[in-house]
Amino acid sequence: MRYPFRLLLPHIWLTCGTCDAMKKATSKKNALYAQSGGVSAVINASACGVIETAMRQSRHIGKVYAGRDGIVGALTEDLIDVSRESPAVIRALKHTPAGAFGSARFKLKGIEQNRAEYERLIEVFRAHDIGYFFYNGGNDSMDTALKVSQIGEALGYPIICVGVPKTVDNDLPLTDCCPGFGSVAKYIAISTREAALDVASMARTSTKVFVFEVMGRHAGWIAAAAGLAGRKAGEPPHIILFPEIPFDRERFLGKVKRCVAEVGYCVVVVSEGTAYPDGKFLAEAGTRDAFGHAQLGGVGPVVAEMIREAHGYKYHWAVADYLQRSARHIASKVDVEQAYAVGKAAVELAVKGVNAVMPVIVRKSSRPYKWTVGHVPLAEVANREKKVPREYITEDGFGITAACRRYLEPLVAGEAYPPYRDGLPDYVRIKGARVRKRLRTEFKL
Repeated sequence: MRYPFRLLLPHIWLTCGTCDAMKKATSKKNALYAQSGGVSAVINASACGVIETAMRQSRHIGKVYAGRDGIVGALTEDLIDVSRESPAVIRALKHTPAGAFGSARFKLKGIEQNRAEYERLIEVFRAHDIGYFFYNGGNDSMDTALKVSQIGEALGYPIICVGVPKTVDNDLPLTDCCPGFGSVAKYIAISTREAALDVASMARTSTKVFVFEVMGRHAGWIAAAAGLAGRKAGEPPHIILFPEIPFDRERFLGKVKRCVAEVGYCVVVVSEGTAYPDGKFLAEAGTRDAFGHAQLGGVGPVVAEMIREAHGYKYHWAVADYLQRSARHIASKVDVEQAYAVGKAAVELAVKGVNAVMPVIVRKSSRPYKWTVGHVPLAEVANREKKVPREYITEDGFGITAACRRYLEPLVAGEAYPPYRDGLPDYVRIKGARVRKRLRTEFKL
């Protein structure tokens, strides 16, 4: 009897050891999703991609939470229980603009400067058994996600952090394009074409110049997109002012005068980040935002008044502002699909244990347009900007080249209209059910 018993001992030991290993390998952790910075028409499509995919990963992910107002919610332990939302509402996020869970312009300082903020995040993560952190934002947000992954390891609470790309400025490096940009580009190109038709119809007896201000602090991708409005030489926009090209007042005013003389009117698209050769913005207000960026005071009226003083033309100006980034009613179908895809990919990477990375769009071909999703280390994208290449801007600095058009056109392709109700888009709002707090200490921002 002893012989078979002794044979069984190794079997029992191996089985128990395997069970322990399996238990450890399949141990569930909760996930936290947060939105950051300026929102877009499709950031909620990324949220939908993250949440739907996470909820299907029941072997690895327990509950799915969201930070109310982004990283601020994580710091203050103000979390939203996403499981309390219906599948229909989560699905409808794909066609709803802005940040459904709330976003924030709140930049975490360096670990050395304010270690307490990072320690607080880990404290909240530990209290709610959060093992996955998905941060949906731009350059500064990728830096935050990277730092959180580093401090988690240092404090003995490893957490998998994956950045989910988002920025209407299209300035994240190593990705062919950024979710949010395609829809803004489509809106700006359409608005430029429509406004130009309006101006052309009135130019003989009324407005001669129309100035259209668009977003883009250091990178002129959105301004470049306006160039899609005109298909032939001489069609508006007649002048595009890029942050990448130092502003020359005399050359600009000369171009405006020639355009009015030859065409009868002039449409100018100006990026908010247009600056003089010394780097000073045309419309710098002298203040700073939460990320430390110069607060810009409106370059459109500055340029318009400059034209009036020099030439006396009657003018109108407009600022796209929030309209350009919230226009889900005319979103690019490609943009919506890519926004969802990077959210989905972020979760798939995380459950495989891939840490401190960001999903990226990889262009396979332009005609026909083919793309896939890859990923790059957060360290290679954090706090870096991708500007419009010089070869995408015409020699005179006032327009886009054929190469730029080939790059941009696929990104604005297709329509993904939201459902309508009573003549208006039928968007959704989340319940936002709060998760019960577990920490005794409050965190003051």
